[in-house]
Amino acid sequence: MVVVSPQLLTKHVSSSPLLYRAYRIIEEDEEVSELIKMSNVMAVTRLKYNDHGIVHARIVAGVALELFELLLRAGRIPTTIRDGTVKTLDEAKLVILLAAYLHDIGNAVHRAYHEYIGALLAKDILNRLLPDILGFAGRRMLCIRQEVMHIIFATEYNTECLTMECGTVKIADGLDMSEGRARIPYRLGKLDMHAVSALSIKKVEIENGERPIKITVFMDDMAGLFQIEQVLMPKIRTSAIDDAIEVYISTADKVVKYYPKE
Repeated sequence: MVVVSPQLLTKHVSSSPLLYRAYRIIEEDEEVSELIKMSNVMAVTRLKYNDHGIVHARIVAGVALELFELLLRAGRIPTTIRDGTVKTLDEAKLVILLAAYLHDIGNAVHRAYHEYIGALLAKDILNRLLPDILGFAGRRMLCIRQEVMHIIFATEYNTECLTMECGTVKIADGLDMSEGRARIPYRLGKLDMHAVSALSIKKVEIENGERPIKITVFMDDMAGLFQIEQVLMPKIRTSAIDDAIEVYISTADKVVKYYPKE
């Protein structure tokens, strides 16, 4: 069992020289850093949404890699491996890391259509960074680039994921919903159902269950159901890995299965 937190990313990048190199390069890149900062200016300061900055990027990347590992242990074959767009598991994980880290950069332009905008912004960034990360360019690099762009585009609620890798990022994005993630808009004076719901969620855990991935959401108020229904479930339903997911709700006095319905 692991808790959704920024520390998950350290666990995964430290186990792979390729992921460590990619993480170091992307963390030190000035353009990426400024796009992520501007995403928070647009989303948090101007629109009073929850955090879309560097902490969110790190959380989503670490959680997506954790979900991917659970699927691998269950014998699932990564779509990128199956289709030959990457050659190794580390390259499949690289696709996830880069897409998760960059998935919200479109907010630096506007919240509207930010998934589409983010995919387009990522193209030039990936063209510039991937040769250093991979140590090569050419057709294989372009395949990896397109897989990353697909994931960023498909993080939109209603867009169907076409790869297992994409599904892990999309669900990871929805799992960053515990109480701390709502404190920024709350402090800015935005007290709506989204903020109250997120504040009631205390912790999210991931582990293996009856299905490959068991998600348990700990909440102290049933207002947290709004967050699950409106934020997490649309992402699960369009993830292409919904058959691998089960969701439980834990309150002070009981644990109930929320998805799939009995």
